[in-house]
Amino acid sequence: MLKLSKASKMPCRSWSLQALDTCPASRDSTGALVPACSGCYATTGNYRFKNVRAPREHNREDWKRDTWADDMVAELDNDRYFRWFDSGDMYDIRLAHKILDVCERTPWVKHWIPTRMYKFAKFGTILARLQALPNVAVRLSSDSITGETVQGATTSTISTLDTAPQGAVVCEAYTRAGKCDKCRACWDKSVSVVCYIGHGRTMEKQQRNIIARA
Repeated sequence: MLKLSKASKMPCRSWSLQALDTCPASRDSTGALVPACSGCYATTGNYRFKNVRAPREHNREDWKRDTWADDMVAELDNDRYFRWFDSGDMYDIRLAHKILDVCERTPWVKHWIPTRMYKFAKFGTILARLQALPNVAVRLSSDSITGETVQGATTSTISTLDTAPQGAVVCEAYTRAGKCDKCRACWDKSVSVVCYIGHGRTMEKQQRNIIARA
């Protein structure tokens, strides 16, 4: 049984997994969370509640069904925009191939796929195949919270207003109570860099500390 979610700021539905549990690329070589993941929004607030966690935990097993891709294609019949992973990541190469299948069979849907799985070589080919589809924007997530980007890729980063990279589209959701409104930059692969302004006391403290050390 499919369990899709609808984040309050998003103009569309999404399919997600539990944060960190399915994010092997969220940790560096020492096992510590990278800066962008250390204050992950999907581990705080409403995301901690059992009823919010339940569908994400369900999805971790549900995608393994033989008919999952067929069910997803049918479910997206009336969708025009879709986000994969408002929490979690495509932690399993078999899941990545199933997502490719869904995207290939739903050309009427614009898919946005944020991911850090580019760090693992075995995902290179499948991510390239997804990005080659005209209806898919694979956006490689930077580990930075001060505006550094994944070079040579369609990417996203977190920054302060002062450290946003030149030429990036700065997400203005922070000026609209966290809502996308009419903006669809994240789904637009012609937008090479989307920059999200860090918010919350923990994130802002981390940013100040990193900038002070630079």
